[in-house]
Amino acid sequence: MPILLFLIDTSASMNQRTDLGTSYLDIAKGAVELFLKLRARDPASRGDRYMLVTYDEPPYCIKAGWKENHATFMSELKNLQASGLTTLGQALRSSFDLLNLNRLISGIDNYGQGRNPFFLEPSILITITDGNKLTSTAGVQEELHLPLNSPLPGSELTKEPFRWDQRLFALVLRLPGLASTEPEQLGSVPTDESAITQMCEVTGGRSYCVRTQRMLNQCLESLVQKIQSGVVINFEKTGPDPLPVGEDGLMDSSRPSNSFAAQPWHSCHKLIYVRPNSKTGVPVGHWPIPESFWPDQNLPSLPPRTSHPVVRFSCVDCEPMVIDKLPFDKYELEPSPLTQYILERKSPHTCWQVFVTSSGKYNELGYPFGYLKASTTLTCVNLFVMPYNYPVLLPLLDDLFKVHKLKPNLKWRQAFDSYLKTLPPYYLLPLKKALRMMGAPNLISDNLDCGLSYSVISYLKKLSQQVVLVKTNKQKSFALRSAFPYSLV
Repeated sequence: MPILLFLIDTSASMNQRTDLGTSYLDIAKGAVELFLKLRARDPASRGDRYMLVTYDEPPYCIKAGWKENHATFMSELKNLQASGLTTLGQALRSSFDLLNLNRLISGIDNYGQGRNPFFLEPSILITITDGNKLTSTAGVQEELHLPLNSPLPGSELTKEPFRWDQRLFALVLRLPGLASTEPEQLGSVPTDESAITQMCEVTGGRSYCVRTQRMLNQCLESLVQKIQSGVVINFEKTGPDPLPVGEDGLMDSSRPSNSFAAQPWHSCHKLIYVRPNSKTGVPVGHWPIPESFWPDQNLPSLPPRTSHPVVRFSCVDCEPMVIDKLPFDKYELEPSPLTQYILERKSPHTCWQVFVTSSGKYNELGYPFGYLKASTTLTCVNLFVMPYNYPVLLPLLDDLFKVHKLKPNLKWRQAFDSYLKTLPPYYLLPLKKALRMMGAPNLISDNLDCGLSYSVISYLKKLSQQVVLVKTNKQKSFALRSAFPYSLV
């Protein structure tokens, strides 16, 4: 169920008028209405949830949140007025806090237990602003700063205010006050040069510099296509570049590989698509992406994680490994310089292993948890997520079924126990489930240890209870504001 949050600039400068006599705020309202009409063409839009936030002081900035229905959203949108400061940083923080309100209750961030791409609340934030100087009661600000302290319990568990399934897009209105005699330029809409652009790009989104109504309509059409179920990942190369591939598709060691020159494909910040299951309508998966630390029962608290995991890929060609009945997860990568480079190599029968640094106990790079591979038709690149350290596990399981016929000898058991010691504790439960599905239910003990200390487990439980209280208080303040919109309460 995608969440679409509109953050509307309601600062006084949004009263400025275009050459048609329409105020920027009226254009913003019209843009939201047109977006809803365009989105309604897709049957999947029936599950959408809409939220509305403005540049007012919190909590009055939240006009339609988790509890408000579509009629309230439309009524609040219609009644918006422009008067105040350009407090973009505070408004963004309030928007992210609103989106994150339910996450600790639902547990989808799974702190300290691996990141599950199939636990997600895909959210698109669309801010519509005039891109004017950022202002606050302290004066004019040259840079965009989001308040570091959040009233939301547990916000310190992630370094950034956003999460990997939340992307920010900005429509920056630059429509002229006087009619232009220049012919309108057609083509793609450029990014804007205001402070919001960098923030958009950090989340995996982008900004649009909107100079005409036609451009605005073009941007809205583009934004509707951006509503995808997925999470953003930082893909980073580790080790040397691969040998170049010749025209015949074979390695050509005589050609230079530019190992030391930075290339766009070395580092990509892109979405992996998380498709819903065709039968249930919700995403289904088996394996997490590992944490960037080894869980330890002596850790008094969890280290804060980055919102986007850093997944390192090694350019050593490997054989893609799968065995019968062992589940794996497959995610298509959003097109990028990395996917283009892999596809141009025309090697659909080899793969590049992926790692998360510091995920293992005995190895700084960690062990591979999956691989990147071009599809056999060379139309896309997929991330295959496997059990942790799968190159050791898969041959063991192959022997278990084919050689030992599910009656392993002592040597096999010792090798399997050695493998389990390389496994982060949070992989034990999904591995036990997978082995049960394969017909080998008793290889892993029932007394599973999640690897977290008692103090961390207690803290996470306490946070979810605190969030319930915060959520209740927010709903009360919203009801109060609705009942007395012009009071000082």
